[in-house]
Amino acid sequence: MKRIANAFWSEDEGNVAMDWMVLMAGIVSLGFAVVASVALSAPEVTADSGAPAQTREIAAGA
Repeated sequence: MKRIANAFWSEDEGNVAMDWMVLMAGIVSLGFAVVASVALSAPEVTADSGAPAQTREIAAGA
């Protein structure tokens, strides 16, 4: 059993692939977080920006 454990821990094939998978998972998670925060705040921003446009008067000659 000790020989199997030593062989497992000394093997370094696939470690680079695992590093890339963890890095890509982090980037994808960050992307989801950014999209979620923008999507949740977009209706609030558009509602706030519509009020000044509705109360503004347009000049007849311009």
